[in-house]
Amino acid sequence: MSTDPTPATGPDTPVPSCYRHPGRETYVRCTRCDRYICPDCMRDAAVGHQCVECVSEGQKGVRQPRTALGARASGTQAPVVTYTLIGLCVLAYLGEVASDGVVRDFMMLGLGAFQGGTLGGVAEGEWYRLVTSMFLHQPPSNGSFGITHILFNMWALWAIGPSLEQVLGRWRFLALYVLSGLGGSVLLYLVDPFDSAVGASGAIFGLFAAFFVIGRKMGGQVGPIVFLLVLNLVITFAVPSISWEGHIGGLATGALLALAYAYAPKSRRQLVHVGASAAVLVLLVALVLVKTADLTSGVA
Repeated sequence: MSTDPTPATGPDTPVPSCYRHPGRETYVRCTRCDRYICPDCMRDAAVGHQCVECVSEGQKGVRQPRTALGARASGTQAPVVTYTLIGLCVLAYLGEVASDGVVRDFMMLGLGAFQGGTLGGVAEGEWYRLVTSMFLHQPPSNGSFGITHILFNMWALWAIGPSLEQVLGRWRFLALYVLSGLGGSVLLYLVDPFDSAVGASGAIFGLFAAFFVIGRKMGGQVGPIVFLLVLNLVITFAVPSISWEGHIGGLATGALLALAYAYAPKSRRQLVHVGASAAVLVLLVALVLVKTADLTSGVA
């Protein structure tokens, strides 16, 4: 802290005042810029006090802490992406309650009109169904199963989403969720384009896979997620009405992305993360294009 040891008090010598608050008398100076600062402008430093501007300037050169996977570390940051995804699914479900046409118009459907039906599908150019279906769930008309469907998926997203979003960062977490859901839709399209499906389960399975891969990489406890994953796989193949393609497609896509996110070399981590996300998207789009060409060949 720098002060004037014997401040002048003569009639011709003005009393020093804070550079930010001219009306406040002070004899304390910033240890960096030597300007006078009042108590409201003082910030504790290693030696003495600094002004607000010097502290702000000094922080610009400080490297922001990062998580093990390259995201900005912030223990108090709200999981905005997780809560937004939950909100979108709930809003979509309310839309299903209000109108029966929501599921019909936005569910995953590979083929519609080409097979003599009245609905369009992905093969007819309605590519949005590959994405919109992951925000829909079994409608209320399906009874208790409809409610159970969305309740379980939203519980799973709420339970593991925040921790994954914190370690991955917002854009990686969003990419993981959307690409996993897309992977489930694409596998259904490849295996059974005549079938239809709705649900965030493909994206949720992708999160399960990522939680396991990242947990193993970071030395965390993965027993609970393994139990949850095995239980859901058993249910997937035991219940005839469940689209196993959506679950397995999401699981495989999530695992692939998580491996790239977790094991990318630190020196090229950002490049690998962006490249892996883009490569998975390109692969999924290419598979859809090839399947669509095959389904529509010879159709006038």
